[in-house]
Order: sequence, then structure tokens, then C-alpha cells
Amino acid sequence: MASRALVLDANILIRAVLGNRVRRILEKYADGVSFFVPESAYSEAEGHLAALVTKRGGDPATALGLLRAMVGLADLVSPDLYGDYEAEARKRLGSRDPGDWPILASALALGCPIWTEDTDFFGCGVATWTSNSVEIFLGD
Repeated sequence: MASRALVLDANILIRAVLGNRVRRILEKYADGVSFFVPESAYSEAEGHLAALVTKRGGDPATALGLLRAMVGLADLVSPDLYGDYEAEARKRLGSRDPGDWPILASALALGCPIWTEDTDFFGCGVATWTSNSVEIFLGD
């Protein structure tokens, strides 16, 4: 694993497909940073992407291809890696979006921060970075 690592939330994957900034950051740092995506976050992004792209007048098949390319810059992680941290993650999230527990559990299992736009992770005891500040962590 690279010395720097981040767990990516589904909203980061969606931003990488729908915009340019997040995609450029992922591509720029992919060789020196380990990006991790829980399988559930990939599934969530995939599930929302077609509707979002169609609403914007785009091609869902093209968007899904780009999503696969973005995930190719990361390591997909299964519940085998983070499952032991489920109870702790759920406890830390409390009533905030309980479906996000795999993201937090992955960060706990891997000992690394989360890149997200979701404020539900703030105050969970794991560093969180937004797209506006993540390059501070990444080294720029």
C-alpha cells in the first residue's frame, strides 16, 4: 500500500464521472496514493449514475464505462476486509445515514481517511477530506 491512502465515498465516484476536477485529482495521484472503494459504494454510485446522467441528457452507458475506469484507479474492497468494523462504524454514525457504515468501516480497517462530500462522516473519529481540500492531504 502507498504511504498515503483514502477511502472514496460513492459521491466522489459520481463526481469523477460527472465532472472534471475530481477525475483529474484521481488520475494525478493514482500512482502514489492508494484509493479504496468499498463494493457497496461502487454499487451505490452505479445505481444512481444512470438516472443522473439521463436527467442531464447524457449517455448512461458511457457514464458507466467512465465509472469503471475511475474504479480502475482504486482497489475495490469487500466486506471481508471491513466486516469486523461494522458494529463500531454503525455506533459512530448513530442516526446519521446508517447505510454509509461500509465507508467508515473501511477507513477504520485500513487506518486511513475518507474522501467524501457527505457531512455525515464529520465527527466520527476518522479524518475526512472534501474535494476542495483533499489535495492538501495528497501533497499539493
